[in-house]
Amino acid sequence: QRQLVESGGGSVQAGGSLRLSCAASGYIYSSDCMGWFRQVPGKGREGVARIDNGGSASYADSVKGRFTISRDNAKNTLYLQMNNLKPEDTAMYYCAADPAIKYCSAAYLPSAFRYWGQGTQVTVSS
Repeated sequence: QRQLVESGGGSVQAGGSLRLSCAASGYIYSSDCMGWFRQVPGKGREGVARIDNGGSASYADSVKGRFTISRDNAKNTLYLQMNNLKPEDTAMYYCAADPAIKYCSAAYLPSAFRYWGQGTQVTVSS
């Protein structure tokens, strides 16, 4: 059974850093398109970054230059390094995966992904 479990969230001050992890189990995810999304109460889930099975990454404009997505296929783990955090980055962060996505760079909508974790909260104070 596929399972994605996020960790690494927490509370930081603006300008700080956090590293999120997403441990995948029950399946070998090395061929999957994987991504990070975030959501605040009352709003839809927003794509943050995604990475294909070859390591090519795509980012939302709001996080370019500050966030880095990476994956360790040997550990079946997805990461999101978040630097220079801003209060507007405050959200619940979710990882997602799907082996059926052909063009990972274009998969910016949550509906493209079938497999999701439960989320980890990130809170940035000013």
